[in-house]
Amino acid sequence: MTAERTKPQPTGSQRTGSQHTETQHTTPPASAELARSPASSALTKSWVHHGKARPDNLADRVYQAIKEDIFEFRLLPGTRFTETEVARRTAASRTPVRQALYRLQREGYLEVYFRNGWRVRPFDFDYFEELYDVRIVLELAAVERLCAWPEGQTCPELETLEATWMTGERQFDGPRAAALDEQFHCLIMDAAGNREMARLHRELNERIRIIRRLDFGQEERIEATYDEHAGVLGAVFARRTEEARQRLQTHIELSKAEVRKITWQMLQEARERASSHAEPEIVVPKRR
Repeated sequence: MTAERTKPQPTGSQRTGSQHTETQHTTPPASAELARSPASSALTKSWVHHGKARPDNLADRVYQAIKEDIFEFRLLPGTRFTETEVARRTAASRTPVRQALYRLQREGYLEVYFRNGWRVRPFDFDYFEELYDVRIVLELAAVERLCAWPEGQTCPELETLEATWMTGERQFDGPRAAALDEQFHCLIMDAAGNREMARLHRELNERIRIIRRLDFGQEERIEATYDEHAGVLGAVFARRTEEARQRLQTHIELSKAEVRKITWQMLQEARERASSHAEPEIVVPKRR
């Protein structure tokens, strides 16, 4: 890039966007397994030792614990359980447990059967394909808007992305790379300046995070992500609209294919473990 990029006067389309990072998942019912789990007594001791938590904090921890078990396929798609079982396992009252479960239902991870408990939503690859298709439409529209800017114009979001993906040190820790990847795509949306598009995009990210994060378990995939992101940014900075669109769509399609393959493998392995009567666990993190 030889042309010096200049910062525009602040407008609605060049707001500083927040960095969306994660610091922060046909099987038989889990009732018996949840009831038998030896983790229950240990968790009870943990909560007694640390004292009574505020209900909102407790709900957050139960939410994070169940979500992690879904993400790691310790609770398999199709697994059934009740609020009472989760409350006993996590040494929590029914109120924070219910808050956590309904939050997971709103995010699409659980299904509720009134008077018949809860179920981990069956894994639907077609559903995730559709979410990825919507994501591609939104992000292609965003890069078109960015490529329409005058030559040399930039904004804080693009400067952050350039420093992270083009000039900064590469990060090869899987969870860190996954968080940076999500930040890349969110900041592209924020930079484009359409708040509704950015909001829809964030909601999509919440739904696909369960599989998207799986693309960062191998160093070569992280290396490829850096190269692909840098290519997208280079095309945007040069205002080469069609190249930017093509690079971005190819990048997302490759990632989608990779996570589909990994997800299928992980599901198969988890089902094999379940068939050998391994017990699912919900481990609530201790208060800090």
